[in-house]
Amino acid sequence: MLANLNQNIRQYMLVTFNYWNFTVTDGALRMLVVLYFYDLGYSTLEIASLFLFYEFFGVVTNLIGGWLGARIGLNRTMNMGLGMQIIALSMLAVPASWLSIPWVMAAQALSGIAKDLNKMSAKSSIKALVPENAQGALYKWIAILTGSKNALKGAGFFLGGALLSLIGFQYAVAVMASVLLVVFIGSVISLKSDLGKAKNKPKFSEIFSKSTSVNILSAARMFLFGARDVWFVIALPIYLGSVFSWSHSAVGAFLAIWVIGYGIIQGLAPKITVRKSGHAPDGKVATIWALMLSLVTGLIAYSVQLQWHPEWVIVVGLLIFGAVFAINSSLHSYLIVSYAKGDGVSLDVGFYYMANAMGRLIGTVLSGWVFQVWGFSACLWVSFAFLVSTSIISLWLPKVTPQSLAQDKLVK
Repeated sequence: MLANLNQNIRQYMLVTFNYWNFTVTDGALRMLVVLYFYDLGYSTLEIASLFLFYEFFGVVTNLIGGWLGARIGLNRTMNMGLGMQIIALSMLAVPASWLSIPWVMAAQALSGIAKDLNKMSAKSSIKALVPENAQGALYKWIAILTGSKNALKGAGFFLGGALLSLIGFQYAVAVMASVLLVVFIGSVISLKSDLGKAKNKPKFSEIFSKSTSVNILSAARMFLFGARDVWFVIALPIYLGSVFSWSHSAVGAFLAIWVIGYGIIQGLAPKITVRKSGHAPDGKVATIWALMLSLVTGLIAYSVQLQWHPEWVIVVGLLIFGAVFAINSSLHSYLIVSYAKGDGVSLDVGFYYMANAMGRLIGTVLSGWVFQVWGFSACLWVSFAFLVSTSIISLWLPKVTPQSLAQDKLVK
């Protein structure tokens, strides 16, 4: 049956399959590291430091990876990401006495490089596989890829918490490395060798985007993801466990449900955001949704600060935050691929995800530091300030889209 499908569809399915499998291990590893090292007595700031290189090298990787993908092909950068994740997981499948902070930070650095090589390759390849005049298909494919990825990252959170309880940290990472090795072998054999390779080899000096639209969107993206991670990455799971006495499995299950729901909403974003005129969403739509997310976050922060039913506010508020954040993220994911130039698409996409990684880096560090010094409500107020910044920056995004989606049958 697969042999009868269009070659581009087969390549899209393979890219998505690779991305799915990688994402499950990425989500599971994050949950394993946070919960395992908290059990060992590490402070929240120390746990945040374990992710410092993960996020920092994500910044570097997206800059260089976009250039590398344009020169050698996205198949190679995707396979490099899979291979490096296998090495990173194997480094953590060692006796507990070896798991010093420098060792774990080194493994996390490799994992961060691997994650962003894989993500940049997956997102960029869609531009190469979809015709330039099919903006509706582009938006739908990006939404499906992004939404399914986050749903599976949620499954990874649950898997990480469950594996930690059932078989322990070392066996968990060893199992994930083994599964990813099988995926890696299949990808090396089957993925096209010229996917995303630029016709004119870009110079290294071209890694910084020259597009005003890409630069503005990248700045908005940095604050958007900083706003999420400043309370979600470190502070939230530890707060749920230490203040409300949730078990590891309960924390992992809740965050898994949140991210799965978040991914589903991302996949539905085209049905929610496409205007009645049949035109694709533009900068105005992105600004409106950023303002809505700012309002939601401000209400959650104020309620938690007043200690007004904080457990219910956090649980219900996080679900609402996740739904609105998912629309914001999906809009950005579509806009960057739409703005990116066709030849050597990974250059613009890599620069954009560099900003994304910078936001995660800032958010992760602040999540551990702000929570440890001022508490959970302070993390929420920092998130609110970041989202207001995203909204202001989004005002400068282009207010028109180049093509109508009406003929592309985006909305059925």
